Amino acid sequence: MKFEEILAKDLHRYLVSQGYVDSMMPECQDLDNLWQSVAEAYLPDGVREFADYPLTSLGWIMFTGMALAKMWDTDWTTYSLRSGSDIYNMLKQQRGFDALDDYVLEDVLSLSSEKCRAVATVVGECAARSLSALQHSHFEAGTKEATEAYVAALHALYRCGIAMGLNLLGYHMTAIG
Repeated sequence: MKFEEILAKDLHRYLVSQGYVDSMMPECQDLDNLWQSVAEAYLPDGVREFADYPLTSLGWIMFTGMALAKMWDTDWTTYSLRSGSDIYNMLKQQRGFDALDDYVLEDVLSLSSEKCRAVATVVGECAARSLSALQHSHFEAGTKEATEAYVAALHALYRCGIAMGLNLLGYHMTAIG
């Protein structure tokens, strides 16, 4: 099994246990299609922060996914005309990269302060699990494999952020049949 698949399954199990996603992950092709563009815009910030703030570097992509889920839910006709990099940069410009989490939780999702703390704690745990997976995979720092693993972790976290965002908005994934 590939690194991203293993990490995604671990993150999903954790999020289900915390009640932040359903046992079925949502399919949202509109937001999946933005991944490459979001990643290209996010990577310079994420890589810059990784050495000193690895949990921020990993976790903030989840907040980006949550924000995109909200945009998809509320006004996708407008937002679909923009690239993922434009949307990410718009989110970041509101309060800066360091406060991206607060901006998404407070202004985009409009969560109560108690819910903000709870969601931030869950994102922190997801980031910690991802960092641990990267560290225990023994990829040599600076190699192509290490970079690919980092991007794979970001992708898994992004998809989890979308799933959390949709769940917070009241979407629930159940089997049809």
